[in-house]
Amino acid sequence: MPKFRCLAPFVAAAAMVPLVPAVAMADGLDWKPCASVAKDWDAADQRTECAMVPVPLDYADPGGRTIDIAVSRIRATGERTGAILFNPGGPGQSGMAMPHDIAASKAAGLLVHHDLIGFDPRGVDYSASLPCPGDETQPDPSLSEKDHARFIAERDAKANARCIARDPALVHSFTTPDVARDMDRIREALGEQKIGYYGISWGTALGAQYRTLFDGHVDKMLLDSVTPPDLNVTAMDDGQATAGENTFHEFSAWIARYDAVYHFGPDEATVAKALLDLRADLTAHPRTAADGSPINGDTVNAMYADPRRQWADLAAQLATIRDGGTPATPSAAKTGALGWDTTPTGFDHFQQTALLCNESPSPRDFDTVWQHRLDRMRRDPGAGGFGLYEQLCVGWPEPARPWQLGPGTSPLQLVGHTYEPVTPIGWAVAMQRRIGGSLMTVEDDAHGSLSSLPCADAAVTFFDTGRTTTQSCLGAPIPVPRT
Repeated sequence: MPKFRCLAPFVAAAAMVPLVPAVAMADGLDWKPCASVAKDWDAADQRTECAMVPVPLDYADPGGRTIDIAVSRIRATGERTGAILFNPGGPGQSGMAMPHDIAASKAAGLLVHHDLIGFDPRGVDYSASLPCPGDETQPDPSLSEKDHARFIAERDAKANARCIARDPALVHSFTTPDVARDMDRIREALGEQKIGYYGISWGTALGAQYRTLFDGHVDKMLLDSVTPPDLNVTAMDDGQATAGENTFHEFSAWIARYDAVYHFGPDEATVAKALLDLRADLTAHPRTAADGSPINGDTVNAMYADPRRQWADLAAQLATIRDGGTPATPSAAKTGALGWDTTPTGFDHFQQTALLCNESPSPRDFDTVWQHRLDRMRRDPGAGGFGLYEQLCVGWPEPARPWQLGPGTSPLQLVGHTYEPVTPIGWAVAMQRRIGGSLMTVEDDAHGSLSSLPCADAAVTFFDTGRTTTQSCLGAPIPVPRT
């Protein structure tokens, strides 16, 4: 799934509540304020606690090498009934700040009766990460589009091979089942017979895998923005392209409605052509912004693929580019290290690549991947060229170990987003058919947005009572243009 940045660390301190017997069993963990042990943690946050949970590197050899999994906790503010473990997705995304994020969201009621537990999956930030900077060597600008893409794919494959060689056993262990087994070691370390779980994006596949392996240890599970039940990055790119094409045409229709503001054309077809022509022009004749950043076809792609709540700003930026101006550009991410001394980035690109490619039976050769891209672009001219994942696995040496997900009996709430292009609603329907549960729909296109909406109270009710819902709720409205 696309990369998501880390959640902001908690900034408000609060009084600790006394341990109740169910938590006292976890006294074996060496809990300390995260600000006192974790590099770059917000010093003002004395509420979030951190600890390390040792787990086997290889669960087939439980007495062999171990690695440490970083865990965070904010304790329940009221009468405690259990704990909820969180994962924000990625794969490759840190979950250490998720307790804070949830406590500050419209799902904050979860904290009344539950400890909120975050963690970094193996290979991410504080949890046995493998610092692996990529190769930024750029191809000759005179190369054709295909040869340019081949250069990038082969360059990245060589960088991946160097990373794998640094710790082959660790990289081999970057799989969804092994992260799920780490979750069960966290449950044991917390002293919980059963644990709740709230996962977003790839975190929904992780939850489904945990439930498949450890259904008897699941208290209640909520999965928001659900992945398909089978991992194949080729099919994921296809599904996202189709959903993205729909979004592109809906965005074009919205711009046409406000032609007096943006001047791209009075109807959807005219606007769509204008945007595609703008992309083609910038691809053929890229520009350089005042800060040195490029303005090219990818700049246009990135903007009209963004959520509806940003459409007003995005349309204004597209008009600025069309008229020769320069839109704002994002800042670059930091690089990481190992253990509590890690400089956290919130996202580990290599761990994402390793986990996806360890598990996806997708092609490993560039020519097949390129042909798939051409096929998608013919089907979906607006969004077919995005292709976030399939090219990651070019040259990957590990054979695929596909997911094996199945149904369970523990309470399960799925949440799908009607217009979302990142995890299309059809994926949630397919996952429900495979593993069961009730499906709630959110009328928006925002990835994992449940906790930011008023209907987040459905999540609180679910974890407090086990009562699922099939209701539909409204997402954030599309802003109107600023005239």
